[in-house]
Order: sequence, then C-alpha cells, then structure tokens
Amino acid sequence: MAVGGQAVNEGKALPASPWPALWAMVIGFFMILVDSTIVSVATPAIQENLHASVDSVVWVTSAYLLAYAVPLLITGRLGDRLGPGRVYLVGLTIFTMASLWCGFTDSIGALVAARVVQGFGASLMTPQTMAVITRTFPAESRGRAMSLWGATAGVATLVGPILGGVLVDSLGWEWIFFINVPVGIVAFVMAYRLVPALETHVRKFDLLGVALSAVGMFLLVFGIQEGQTYHWGTITGPVSVWSLIIAGIVVMAAFLWWQARNRGEPLVSLALFRDRNFSLANVAITTVGFGITAMTFPLTFYAQGVMGLSPTRSALLFVPMAVISGGLAPWVGKITDTVHPRWIAGFGMLCFSASLFWIGAILRPGLPVWELLLPIALLGVANGFIWAPIATTATRNLPMASAGSGAGVYNTTRQIGAVLGSAAIATLMASRIAANLPAGGSGGSGDATIATLPPFLYEGFATAMGQAMYLPAAVLLLGFVAVAAFAVPRHLAARGAAAVEPIEPSPTSA
Repeated sequence: MAVGGQAVNEGKALPASPWPALWAMVIGFFMILVDSTIVSVATPAIQENLHASVDSVVWVTSAYLLAYAVPLLITGRLGDRLGPGRVYLVGLTIFTMASLWCGFTDSIGALVAARVVQGFGASLMTPQTMAVITRTFPAESRGRAMSLWGATAGVATLVGPILGGVLVDSLGWEWIFFINVPVGIVAFVMAYRLVPALETHVRKFDLLGVALSAVGMFLLVFGIQEGQTYHWGTITGPVSVWSLIIAGIVVMAAFLWWQARNRGEPLVSLALFRDRNFSLANVAITTVGFGITAMTFPLTFYAQGVMGLSPTRSALLFVPMAVISGGLAPWVGKITDTVHPRWIAGFGMLCFSASLFWIGAILRPGLPVWELLLPIALLGVANGFIWAPIATTATRNLPMASAGSGAGVYNTTRQIGAVLGSAAIATLMASRIAANLPAGGSGGSGDATIATLPPFLYEGFATAMGQAMYLPAAVLLLGFVAVAAFAVPRHLAARGAAAVEPIEPSPTSA
C-alpha cells in the first residue's frame, strides 16, 4: 500500500504480456454494456407483464444509466487508490448478484430498484478496464488494445437487442438478467487469476469532491431523466424538474471550483483537460453515447409496432451492424496507431449521422426489410470506425497516476450522453406522437402497448419515429466537429519529427 503519496506495486508481478488480463476484463465489460441496450427490445414484454406505463418502463433503462453515470468520477479514482483489479472484482460481484435480483422481481418498482444496484456495480467496473489498458500497454501500441475495448463497446451495444430478442421470445424477459449470472461467475474467476495488482497512488481522498460530484450528478441526471415524466413541471411542492437541473449545474460548478482550488489530491485533476485531445475526445464520446441510446427506442418501437416483428425478429435487424462493426474493429485498431485519429473517427462519425438521417427519411408502413437493412449496415461501418480511435486519443497521454481518474471522466461523459439521449428521445417521441397521431388515438396514450398499435395509426406512428431519428443524427454532427479538431498525437508527431530531423554537423565541419 502506498504511503504519503508514494506508489507501490504490490501482489502479483506484472505478466510478460498484458493481453490475457485485458481479455479477462473484456468479458465483464461486454456484459455490462449489453445491459445498457438489452432492455430496449424487452421493453414491450416488461410493460405488458408488469402492467407498466410507457414512462415507467423507460425508467427501467434510465435508472440503470443514472446509477451507472453518477458514481463514475468516484469509482475511477477508487481504481487509482485501491487498484483497478480489486475494484473491478467488487463491481462484478455486485452486478452479478443484482442481475439475479432483477430476474426475480415481480413489479416495475422492484425492477427499477434492482437496476439501480446493477448500474452501481457497472460503474465500479467500467473505468478499470480503460485504466488497465493505459497502465499496462505502451502508448505507441495502445491503439490495438483500445480496438479490442472499442470493439467490445460497439458490438455489445448492438448485440444487446439481438440477444434480448432471442431470450424474450424463447424464455421470457427475466432471462435477459439471468444470463448474466453464469457469465459473471466465469468473468470473476478469469479476472481474479489474470489481472495483476498494479501500483496504487494514495494520498488523501477528496471527500468534499466525492460529495459534490455525487450530489451534482444525481440532481442533474435525475432532473433530465424525469423531465418527460413530470412534463418538465412540478415534481412535488416547490420542487420542479428545472429546479433540480439548475441545482445540479450549480453544485457541479462548485465541484469544479473545488477541484481547481484543492492543492492535495483532487477527485478529478483539471490538468487532464489541458490536453486538447482528451477534452475533444470527451465531447465526441458524449455525442456517441447520446446517439447509440437515442436511436434504439424509435427504431425498436417502429419494428415491433409498425412492421409487426417479434422481439427476436426486430433484434435480428441489427445483425449486419454487429457483424460489420466487429469485423472492422481489428483493422481499425491497427491503423489507429499509425494514422491521425481525426480521419478515422471523423469518417465514422459522418457515417453514423448519415445512417440515422437515412433511417429517419425512409420509415413508413410497408417498408421492405432490405431497404431498412442498408442504413443499418452503414451503422455497422460507423461503429467500427468510432470507438477505438476516440478512446485511444483520450487516454494516449494520460499520466499513469491518473489513469483511473481519466477513465472515469471519459466514461462519465459517455454515460451522460446516454442519459441525455434517453431523456431527450423520450420527450421527442412523445411530442412527435402527439403531433402525428389523431387526438385520442390509443397510440398516443402513455398506457398503450406498442404490440397492440392499431393499423390505422401506422402511418402517423412511423412518421413520428422517423422524425425522432433526426435528433441523434444532428447531435452526432457535433461529435464530428470535435474529432475533426483532434491535434496530432504525440507519438505520431515524434515519429514525424524523427523522420525529418536534420543531420547534426560535425564539430570539424565548416
């Protein structure tokens, strides 16, 4: 254990190759990211089985994202203090047990509570995977490692709906959670055996920073997520949605002020943001988190409500996306270490935005499946080019003592994007449904189920879902601007400087 700020390497010696440890952690990382999207396909079944409204069943996803996002700044720092391997194992245990609880619930309230615990477990795990990459792989070869991390993130968010559809149709919605238990046990055993104990950096834990960040993030994210539920008005008494959001902004401003003033060991070192690429990568990944989450709901609701597809068949629409993304990831990882990331990530962001604009333009009753699969395939290309270069650019220059903190910031911004996407798309979908469906139509009711949408509402509902897709498409263009502004990474700049460095004249030369 470190004393007085000293870093100490304790426990198992570092292995000759860092790849086995990364593969072990990727299993758990894949599982928690699948849970970010797997519920979307099961939403109609959960709604019907638990007799829940649309607003309350969307909260099953939002609660997970809330509990996932709020502690990430803290859990990332815990990895620096206690060791990423230890924190990862604790989080994996909590996540696996909470998954079992989710499967056994029989009410929407109990399911939401279990998802909160599950999200907290995920928040303990996620920053540690990036921290291990940063601390065990050299900077010049980190792109290949991040390609595995990026492929896992990209494919998991796409596989979630597919796996969810198969499980819901064959075994029931409960099994989207039960499946995590055996996977969690295997992941625990592998991580315990293969992940080394890395240096810990312990000085003084920033308790005030912990309190401010937790309160500020909770107020901000909760207010945004609950805005649609309370129609952006009063929650209770003098408390309104906007008062929570404004209070969250004020508390987060106080948190940033304290981080700048803290001369000890701040929870988040603001010096990290002096690196231009770290700051821009956080902006970009926020838009990606927004886009991934926001696109899923309208596309899934259209497939099941208008196309009449079962959960499994609607999930299979995402197969081209998952296959193409996974196939491209290894190649993208190789070129990430040698090509300027703005070209790789910029191409991916443009493809992502274009595919969503394309989907929004074609959604209609009677749409042939092949016509929908074309923009979905382009989504696979986009995901293949996005994850690795953005993550690698964010972490390439992180100091080892702040690897966990930097990973916590990066994953926090990604999850904030996802939360914003969930809240924004729920609001926009409700607005577009009200505008496009007849007054009093059952499709506009918050208590209607998508599976029972009457045919005379198909046209308006398809139009509403298509219009909703334009929001994430527009947000992703902001992400493109961010990645286009990436500076040349240091390892590429150093390589270029060495290639053109002039020969020093000898002392005897004229």
